Amino acid sequence: MFISRLTHKNVALCLLGLLWFSLPAMAQEPDRSAPPDLGPPPVLTLPKMEKFTLSNGIPVIYMQKSQVPLIQVNVILRSGRVDDPKSKTGLATLVADMLDEGAGERDALALADAIDFLGANISTSAGHHATTVSLNCPVSQIEKSLELLSDIILRPQFPETELQRLQLERLNQLLQWHDEPNTIATVGFYHSLYGEQHPYGKTRIGSEKEIRGITVNDIRDFYQRHFISNNAFIVVVGDSDAEDIQTALNHYFQNWQTGDKPQTDLPQPKNQEPKIILIDKPGAPQSVIRIGKIGVSRYTDDYYALVVMNTLLGGSFTSRLNSNLREEHGYTYGAGSIFFYYTEPGPFLAYSSVGTDVTAAALTEFKKEITGITEISRKDLDRAKNYVALRYPRNFQTASQIATELEEWGLYDLPEDYFNTYIQDILSVSKNEVVTSARETIAWKDMTIIVVGDVNTIKPEIQALNWGEIEVYNISDILGPLPEL
Repeated sequence: MFISRLTHKNVALCLLGLLWFSLPAMAQEPDRSAPPDLGPPPVLTLPKMEKFTLSNGIPVIYMQKSQVPLIQVNVILRSGRVDDPKSKTGLATLVADMLDEGAGERDALALADAIDFLGANISTSAGHHATTVSLNCPVSQIEKSLELLSDIILRPQFPETELQRLQLERLNQLLQWHDEPNTIATVGFYHSLYGEQHPYGKTRIGSEKEIRGITVNDIRDFYQRHFISNNAFIVVVGDSDAEDIQTALNHYFQNWQTGDKPQTDLPQPKNQEPKIILIDKPGAPQSVIRIGKIGVSRYTDDYYALVVMNTLLGGSFTSRLNSNLREEHGYTYGAGSIFFYYTEPGPFLAYSSVGTDVTAAALTEFKKEITGITEISRKDLDRAKNYVALRYPRNFQTASQIATELEEWGLYDLPEDYFNTYIQDILSVSKNEVVTSARETIAWKDMTIIVVGDVNTIKPEIQALNWGEIEVYNISDILGPLPEL
């Protein structure tokens, strides 16, 4: 009825008015033709680290995390695989594996049941330079869990039967390695870069002879020399008061004795002559590629520049290596690169698995991207820096993750404000720093190339690249003969 009373002129005016008032809303429609610009990465501000010392001198690094009622305790020994005696490769990792195979008054099964009953988890591991025993448990069970943790660290049993079982497991693992191209390539890569005398060039479990030759006396001797309180520090993260955790740690670890701190003199790793090594796996449908050289230590001044550079090259899904070999050419499901940072210079590694028929073509693309990483735009640089900066806070989501970061901080004696300035240090990296670090660290002429695949198929095309002499090996040349079980 209302509309019928309006004149044609009034109707036109009403419609014009409605259109007029709708124009501002239409003008404010967002532009969806391109992704919006990223804002500045959020600043990471962690709770203050507290440091204190137990009554027997053990340093403790503590950080409170109160969102969930859990606590993480990592006990770190500054000894690891580099401390394996000559002809006893794998001893440090075997000691770590044996720690929770019976401790205190409990055998292996009783100890596992006691840990499970508390809703806790205790794990052991040995890396190149550190052995870590980690506890994660509910805060309400921290006292009983620390009792078990202290038994494992201070009163391990090292039973002969458990040693024999673990040795058999390792022999089976060594047997399986003979049919795992990725493992064969990785072992060959480290051997080629560091040689068989440097600890970085050896496997974590050793040869068949070394596995069989380790005795309980070897285990006990390594433990007595390295598991001393003045060779350790402790990291604690969780929902607990610092004074309470200090009191509890003192109670359970006050009797941990000191000793003569072991010293292992490592030879300075030196890059060998670059090589092209083919490891024959007849009939293999794929070729496993490892390309790299000895890089830098964790103490390098180029650390932040290398993090940014490697993010561009092969450290993310949208990196140049993955975009080229996977997205553009379809040679692989994935390709990437990584720097391993140790006390001594660790390796730079570029890697992929590709179809046998495109092995040489894939190698050519690796060379193209590694040599071309010095050509970067401002957009590329900003994208890589933002990628690192935006992802960094996720390393601090759980107590376990934070403890791992604090462990690295303690091992390498990093600056006091390292975590809270990390993002700014990444964002401050310049294009010149990235280019210079790439030229000095990953020059193609220094690269060793390892390929595991069907040599009869891949060798002629790789020879046609004219990159140098090619060495050919069998799997047994790399891993030794098949072990007898």
